[in-house]
Amino acid sequence: MNFLLQIPLNVSPEQSQRLVALQQAFARVCNALAPVVRDTRCWNRVALHHMTYKALREQFPAMGSQMVCNAIYSVCRTSRLVYQHPGSPFNLSRLGNRPLPLIRFLPTSPVYFDRHTLSIKDGRLSMYTLDGRMRFDLALKSSDEASFHGSKLREVVLTRTADTSFELKFWLTQADGPSGDEVGSESSEIPEYLMVEEAV
Repeated sequence: MNFLLQIPLNVSPEQSQRLVALQQAFARVCNALAPVVRDTRCWNRVALHHMTYKALREQFPAMGSQMVCNAIYSVCRTSRLVYQHPGSPFNLSRLGNRPLPLIRFLPTSPVYFDRHTLSIKDGRLSMYTLDGRMRFDLALKSSDEASFHGSKLREVVLTRTADTSFELKFWLTQADGPSGDEVGSESSEIPEYLMVEEAV
């Protein structure tokens, strides 16, 4: 069974600036990937990784290797929503042989983390940023931390809820439960942080 754990972050102005910078950089990596997806019609995570990882690391040296992997995941996940969801106006079956539209990630797009780039221990969060790890205390119930350590982490996403407010969302699966598909991908609605540019 999947469940969601939402944690608002109490960040200082300096921490907020660092997270905004990370969010903008993550969107730039995603936007570098999007034309490859459009042109190759490939959004298989493993195949796209093999096609693009080395070039992305060279193009974005400030972005950590695992965060590049997370950007590839984000683009593949978004591409499935835009190009494959039955309710999407850009579904492949509707487009036929026409060129795919280009997905654009706005600077407010969410940032995906994993256990390599974010950790929680004793109520303290450590997360990757462009200029080193950011650490701060979380208002986390002991049961929530136990869930984080005892469950399979499906996704962890950093979103900006206001100009300077951030929130982490953890989608978790019970360790002995079925993994299922990516959580939160059921809706066909195009998220507000995306622009889809149809081919002329």
